[in-house]
Amino acid sequence: MKKDNILIVGTGALATLFAARLSKAGINVTMLGSWKKGIDALNKNGARLIDSTGKENAYPVQALRESKNAQYAIVLVKSWQTERVAHQLKKYLAKDGLVLTLQNGLGNGKILTNILGADRVAQGVTTTGASLVKAGVARVGGEGLVSVETHPRLGAINAILTEASFNLESVSNLQSLIWSKLVINAAINPLTALLDIPNGDLLKNPQTKEMMAELAHETANLAKAQNIPLAFDDPALAAEDVAQKTSSNISSMLQDLRRGAPTEIDAICGAITRVGEDKGIATPLNKIFWKLIRAKANRGKIRENIP
Repeated sequence: MKKDNILIVGTGALATLFAARLSKAGINVTMLGSWKKGIDALNKNGARLIDSTGKENAYPVQALRESKNAQYAIVLVKSWQTERVAHQLKKYLAKDGLVLTLQNGLGNGKILTNILGADRVAQGVTTTGASLVKAGVARVGGEGLVSVETHPRLGAINAILTEASFNLESVSNLQSLIWSKLVINAAINPLTALLDIPNGDLLKNPQTKEMMAELAHETANLAKAQNIPLAFDDPALAAEDVAQKTSSNISSMLQDLRRGAPTEIDAICGAITRVGEDKGIATPLNKIFWKLIRAKANRGKIRENIP
């Protein structure tokens, strides 16, 4: 008998992956989204997941535009959608409910906390990769970690994730958690997006490997200047490790550019640049990639209601 229920906020690649794995584990999954095509596909065919062997399996979920009285939710939308989703959850989340954000970039937790209250928000990150093949279908891009902050009310969500065989770890230093992921994102995502290549291809070229290392070190140095410890000693090696483990994955930023969707560059390289300016620390590489990705995105028409 299904004993657990979870709301997945989003209908994109990671949301579909999480929904499929949770449903496979026997958990009741509801997905909240605004992408009509995605909602229709998920309701008709379930959350479909293509594994590393190319095999596709479908798992039952319920996809909705609106929800109510959700006890537990995992937010997996892009950072530019966070404020809208936070206002939705203010209506849909139970008074004693809890939200876990596993989004990329800086600022998502603050936005959710400002609107929902600190007691209803927990933060985390994941290095698990996925690519959206089409509406309702995600391809696994590499098994990573789901790292979450130590939170007194997070036990139930942690148990659900563990039940679905995610590699879960608890981290006591939240800023370390966020900035460690930010180092990786800044090193991998903009490069793959500009060059239109999967993560692993960054390791095949000495120039891209060097640039990836320089981006990682620049972001890590900014964290160090704020006395924020990272989860690794060598940021370049950490970025290489993630690129290797997710070698076939198409980064979310590249997926967004290919689909004409807004990217998360403002919450990654843009956020790093703004923090650097505030602290009086130059981050020239992040600033350049911030502007380049924005320029590339502006070449095409941005479509609405993209997951």
